[in-house]
Amino acid sequence: MPPIQSIPEIDLIIDNKNGYPSRRRSLVDDARFETMVVTQTKQTVLDEARLRANDSSLEPEVDDKPQKTEQTEEGEDTGLTEEEVILQNAIAEGVDGDKVMQKAALVLRLRDGMSSLSRVLKSIEKYAGVVNHLETRPSKSDASQLDVLIHAELTRSNLLLLIKSLRQTASLTNVSLVGDDSVTNKSPWFPRHASELDNCNHLMTKYEPDLDMNHPGFADKEYRARRKLIAEVAFAYKYGDPIPIIQYTETEHKTWTAVFNTVRDLMPKHACAEYRRVFRMLEEEGIFVADRIPQLEEMSKFLQSHTGFTLRPAAGLLTSRDFLASLAFRIFQSTQYVRHINSPYHTPEPDSIHELLGHMPLLADPSFAQFSQEIGLASLGASDSEIEKLSTVYWFTVEFGLCKENGAVKAYGAGLLSAYGELLHALSEKPEHRPFEPASTAIQPYQDQEYQPVYYVAESFEDAKDKFRRWVSTMSRPFEVRFNPHTGRVEVLDTVDKLESLVHQLNTELLHLANAVNKMKAPALE
Repeated sequence: MPPIQSIPEIDLIIDNKNGYPSRRRSLVDDARFETMVVTQTKQTVLDEARLRANDSSLEPEVDDKPQKTEQTEEGEDTGLTEEEVILQNAIAEGVDGDKVMQKAALVLRLRDGMSSLSRVLKSIEKYAGVVNHLETRPSKSDASQLDVLIHAELTRSNLLLLIKSLRQTASLTNVSLVGDDSVTNKSPWFPRHASELDNCNHLMTKYEPDLDMNHPGFADKEYRARRKLIAEVAFAYKYGDPIPIIQYTETEHKTWTAVFNTVRDLMPKHACAEYRRVFRMLEEEGIFVADRIPQLEEMSKFLQSHTGFTLRPAAGLLTSRDFLASLAFRIFQSTQYVRHINSPYHTPEPDSIHELLGHMPLLADPSFAQFSQEIGLASLGASDSEIEKLSTVYWFTVEFGLCKENGAVKAYGAGLLSAYGELLHALSEKPEHRPFEPASTAIQPYQDQEYQPVYYVAESFEDAKDKFRRWVSTMSRPFEVRFNPHTGRVEVLDTVDKLESLVHQLNTELLHLANAVNKMKAPALE
């Protein structure tokens, strides 16, 4: 699952007999790790491109900000900007570099004022470019100079030559490629249909039993082989396939029984009403029983009949971006393996017990399911830094959230409801309880060595959704998305036609609602 894939499971609970906290899996940490990997990979590509361009004099940068260009005393280039590298690669990979048109926004500083503007325009004309927009303003750093914004369109190869030329005729401070995402790669790819989640199964391998010496199953060859076998089942799964049945062992069923009985004992007093309601429904339908681990297929059918959520098998801890993206389609990626028998109340990564007991009951609640989906929709096309913030919000709500209920504080977070050690801590007087506000929650530091010192309390799921929506509207993503339940596709609302179509659908729904209200009122008027 995971946010990502999910949650570091049950977090810290006992070391098994001694009660010492164990280091927990943090989806927030996973998101930061992803950002670091993306940044390092991006820098490696840029460094290699510069070396190919005989740019060995530049020292590697440590961040992913646009690279500034240096010049020799003779005015020759000594480096490539990120945009030039992108253009060079696009030209090298295609055969139409001299034909494909590319839009670009150029920001220049004219050292000689307006007198040098004509030379800039002449250069654009020389390379067969078209100027669509131009504006100037006095430079904030030097009023004697001008800053110029130019929106131009020309072929990729000519744009590359123009950029190099403008470096010498003016101070080119920034270039932004506009339009073709396949060239600019500015907005991360994201799935538009649930079938594309077949491409969203990238794993975080930091806590695999084969790699982590602190993992409870590290020295157990039989357990590692079992984990590998179940992981292969998930890797082979494709959209539309029935969820594979796992024949759990007697030992795995015993592990489930130990945790299930503990959760069932604590639930009446500490879990929120929505969780308790669905838990009872699952027991009544024979899905939740003490001596048998439920299969994902039967749980998926139960969820679909109540909120439209379905399950998809996952081989392990997914990346934050992949896990969150699945929620946009009301799909929850769930593991099927079981934690090690020597650590029944703690696992360093999400397992089926955490998924089933922690997440599934609330995914069958309409209000909570909507909240989960909206987190997923907000992640589509988000920047790496925004994915970190969304992961943090997810962590402090879906995983470790608290809510008010009849004057008392109850737990609704899956990490709390499947980990009695932190559950009792979170509801005690030891930690600080703060009102849920997404802006502050998103930047709250995460404690991974012991129980959290701070938990966020929502007034209700509806209140949490309202606050979350307002916060998401401030994100930098330049477009809005919606999930179309009729087509099962995510639609990008970026044209007037799409907006008009949506308004028409909403008007139809409002008409049905108005008719329903009128018919309900009619008997009272007779």
